[in-house]
Amino acid sequence: MTPTPEAGSLRPTRTETHVLDTAAGPVELTMQDRDRTRPYLLLHGGGGVATMTGFAGLLTERTHARVLLPTHPGFAGTPRPEALSSVVDLAKTYVALLDQLGLSDVTVIGNSFGGWLAAEIALLDSPRVSGAVIVNGIGLDVPGHPVTDVRGLSPAELTALSWHDPAKAPRPTGTGPGPDVRALLNHTGPAMSDPTLAERLGQVHVPFHVLWGESDGIVDLEYGKAFAAAVPMSTFTPIPRTGHLPQLESPEELLGALLDLGNL
Repeated sequence: MTPTPEAGSLRPTRTETHVLDTAAGPVELTMQDRDRTRPYLLLHGGGGVATMTGFAGLLTERTHARVLLPTHPGFAGTPRPEALSSVVDLAKTYVALLDQLGLSDVTVIGNSFGGWLAAEIALLDSPRVSGAVIVNGIGLDVPGHPVTDVRGLSPAELTALSWHDPAKAPRPTGTGPGPDVRALLNHTGPAMSDPTLAERLGQVHVPFHVLWGESDGIVDLEYGKAFAAAVPMSTFTPIPRTGHLPQLESPEELLGALLDLGNL
């Protein structure tokens, strides 16, 4: 039998597939598990799991943390049951995953669509979840500050809106929306927002932090302030010289902001 590593020691990253029984039927979920001690669930946005992989590694190396990085069903060619067609249903799937793994004191950190998903998980009041961090999330309906419609954008146009300094971004490929954008819309619908979310966020009972890249062209800074204002006693932290993907463009600054908040 392999001995359990001491706290703070690192097992090799494992990629596992879990089959979960949910209201939408059996859901197959692929997840990277970077295991130390305290658990974090990282939720990627419409750009796919690759947008969060580097930060998952940074978080693992700098903290005594167990970092779970799933691929949302339908992304990267993974299966998605047709009945799994809403953000709330996907949030319930992740709570079922935490139940199956027997985890507690989990902090959920989500970027973009993953931020919306993290907020929905917080609203489910799972005793396994101890806090939520929203990083340039979407999902709200904020008058005068709509979520940019990404459906017709080329990769180059999407990069220009997503980065403070597009020259630092990976070179875009292709000419139209990729398959992960289509997977995103299967979960969110074309509006990529829920008009009931802002009111429902008033029922969040766990510590809730909103971090925002100030140069975001997908959801602007005022949108981020509205996200934080919807949750009583939440905190709002702007991240300068950063766009929609702080975990890619400014990972050290994002990690520092999380440390300052006491989330790590």
